[in-house]
Amino acid sequence: MKKAIFLDRDGVLTKLVYNHATNEYESPHYKKDLKFYPGILKFLMKLKAMGYLLFLVSNQPSYAKGKASLKNIKAIHKKFHIYLCSHGITFNKYYYCYHHPQGSIPRYSFDCKCRKPKPLFLLKAKEQHKLDMDNSWVIGDRDSDIECGKRAGVRTILIKGKQTRQKRENAHPDFSTDNLRNAVNIISRFK
Repeated sequence: MKKAIFLDRDGVLTKLVYNHATNEYESPHYKKDLKFYPGILKFLMKLKAMGYLLFLVSNQPSYAKGKASLKNIKAIHKKFHIYLCSHGITFNKYYYCYHHPQGSIPRYSFDCKCRKPKPLFLLKAKEQHKLDMDNSWVIGDRDSDIECGKRAGVRTILIKGKQTRQKRENAHPDFSTDNLRNAVNIISRFK
């Protein structure tokens, strides 16, 4: 069986963007705002070299909340994907949830089955790729990431970013650290 790393995107691989309207750090709403953390390519390569399949699992509710167009959100993903592919890094699958229960766009504003902390995307990946969940990991920066991983039966690592402190007050990860480099070092001890 194969082992996997399930990564959140914003706050783990890419930088959050300050939104003056909400006074919060959020996912980017424009392609120009997508910025990668330093060293991400090297750390993702190391995970792949350790034999892990890579999956991106990300809540992206900005369209549902009326903060960004769906076209912009998809353009951000395209830029993300092209950048990684141009450096030899491929994800086995991208899983995005565009819903939010308190959204303002009716078609996207409901309590869906795919929004983290629900583990639907992780369980789909397990089924489709025959994954060994006992030896797989979630890396995220919020309570919802950690709870999703726990519900799916994988180990969890919390990235303790300054901008998401209020979003991780109840997280009980297996490990916590300040960045992806340290997360990769933790995982390397379990090879």
